[in-house]
Amino acid sequence: MKSDRLLSILLLLQTRGRVTAPELAERLEVSVRTIYRDVEALSASGVPVYAERGRHGGIELLAGFRTDVTGLTADESRALFILAAQGAHAALGLDMALGSALRKVMAALPAPHRPAAEVTSRRILVDATRWKGGPQPAVDLDVLQDAVFADRRLGLRYRHSGEQEPRTYTVDPYGLVSKAGVWYLVADRRGRPRLFRADRVRSARVLDEVVRRRPGVELADVWEVLRRQVEERPGGIDVTVRVRRDRLDLFLRLMASSLVSLPEGVDEGVGGDGWVTVRLSLGVVGEARQLLQFSDRVEVVSPSEVRDELARAAASVTALYQRVG
Repeated sequence: MKSDRLLSILLLLQTRGRVTAPELAERLEVSVRTIYRDVEALSASGVPVYAERGRHGGIELLAGFRTDVTGLTADESRALFILAAQGAHAALGLDMALGSALRKVMAALPAPHRPAAEVTSRRILVDATRWKGGPQPAVDLDVLQDAVFADRRLGLRYRHSGEQEPRTYTVDPYGLVSKAGVWYLVADRRGRPRLFRADRVRSARVLDEVVRRRPGVELADVWEVLRRQVEERPGGIDVTVRVRRDRLDLFLRLMASSLVSLPEGVDEGVGGDGWVTVRLSLGVVGEARQLLQFSDRVEVVSPSEVRDELARAAASVTALYQRVG
């Protein structure tokens, strides 16, 4: 830990120039006394560092003591500081490592590119989570990571959506994917690609057996296959609905995964009567019940079985709230 702290002090000084001991102590979560001891250790090891007392004092490196990484363009330097949301790194136990890595990169950048990179890190933020996603279940990725990096098979107890009891699987992992804030394990089971949500893994253990991946197949290849299977799932029920213009934006956001296509000409005022026609594709008739959240601002035009399903659901809700006592 001390060696990491010494390196962090060195890199911060290379990046920032003169820094006060209290500021270093706050950044590295140690006492001011520890910072001064670390500065003495750096000096004893040959690093030209010195401290100046007084109101305008601080800790500083001798002018010109720094190392540059050559060959990086200004755009490449900025790109390094546009990273995914910190939540992804925290889930992997890498949030502190990310901060340390960025400090090292900043210190090593060619001097002309440092200001642009620093501004980028303060002005651009990537948050991969959805709005109002609700509380997410805790996800323990440690065992899954161990298997991925050790190239070992995994034994899983996994609960599928809609099932109470978990099933047992032996899988060959390719890697982990974070999509819209949700972690997935991408793996083969009996030579076929499978997708497992990490928050549905009830238990996992790394097996002694070496992973059996298909030759020449990489994580990105398997993920593309699985992604297409989810997004281009065949079949389904074509549903035509009318949506009130004042609820169209909300409807399109909440029903995005079921849209067949965006309504044309909306900005030109489609639907002079205040309604816009939209086509959806639902897996089963029962999925149409989610349209009740829009109350009378959405009407199913066809097919008739979907209209009947919503009528039954609405009647059940009405009966529930009309009960006495």
